Order: sequence, then structure tokens, then C-alpha cells
Amino acid sequence: MTGTSDSRNRRWAATHRCIFTTALELFEDFGFEQVSVGRIAARSGVSVPTFYAHYPSKEHLVMAPPTVEEVGALLATQPPGLAVGERVLRANLMWIARMPPDEYDELATRWRIIATTPALRTRVAEYERATAGMILANLPAPSDTVQIVQATAALAATTAALLAWADGNGQRKLEELFDEAFRALSA
Repeated sequence: MTGTSDSRNRRWAATHRCIFTTALELFEDFGFEQVSVGRIAARSGVSVPTFYAHYPSKEHLVMAPPTVEEVGALLATQPPGLAVGERVLRANLMWIARMPPDEYDELATRWRIIATTPALRTRVAEYERATAGMILANLPAPSDTVQIVQATAALAATTAALLAWADGNGQRKLEELFDEAFRALSA
């Protein structure tokens, strides 16, 4: 049974990856809003229901929010005595440093798509709030107003850096943009 399960998992992962890479190519070539789920599915060689078995929407291909566990793992690498904003900045820098080159390139592609799609730029604020909530959920003490504001501001700075990176077509290092955005918070 294990062999069948492993084979099924590999097939599922390969299909998931195929849908993802195909969608990014289509979004880059034609624009996010001009590409339908049906077109992604057809180009990927899957049915529309199979697409939805892998992704709840085409938006989820581009805007991949972290999980509570991923946020917690990144924050756990930072000294707990630091302010929330400093912990988020350091976690962002660690996240980028650990990212394999192909994932870094995909991150750049996803953020270029977000930056050029007004509806996605607007939706980023919802993801910021959700991720700020994940940060607060991973803090050892109950969140107070200061922590809430720090987490929300840190996520706004993160988004500003990512959008500046995408708007500049990756000409500047993302790490520099993170540093600049977080310095603006303390100015």
C-alpha cells in the first residue's frame, strides 16, 4: 500500500506544480484578469474540477499566504525580547536568505503579477491583516494594542517592500527594500 500512496502523492504534487507553473506563465503572458481557470486547466492538461481540487481559486496561485505554523516557525528563530516589528524584519530576511533560487524567482513573478493587477494589489491588504493575526497568535503573551499596531505596521512594511521590488522589476535587492521599509517605520 505504501508504494501506491507514494505514487499517488508524487502524481498529486506533479499536477499541483504543473498547474502552478502553467498559471504563472499564462498570467505573465496575458495578464491575471484575462486568464480563466478553464484556460489554466486546459493548458495544464487537467479538468476544471481537478484545478479546484488543487487550488480554491486562481488568486491562490499568486497570493500564497503563509500558514500559522510557518509564521510561528520563523518567529521562533528570533529572540522573544525583540519588538514585534524587529522580529518580523529579521524573519523576513531569514525567509529570503533560506529561499532556493527557483522559489525566489517564482516569488518575483508572483509579486510582478500582483503589482500589475489592481484587484490583487487591493486584496494584499486582506492578506496583511490575516498574516498579522498569525503573528499575534504566535506571541507568547496576549496581544496588547502596541503589539497589534506593530504587527500590522510590520506587515504593511513587508508588503510595501515586496511591491517596490516588483514595481522595480527586481532591480534592487529585496533585502535592501525590507530594510528601507522597516527603517521608515521607526523614522
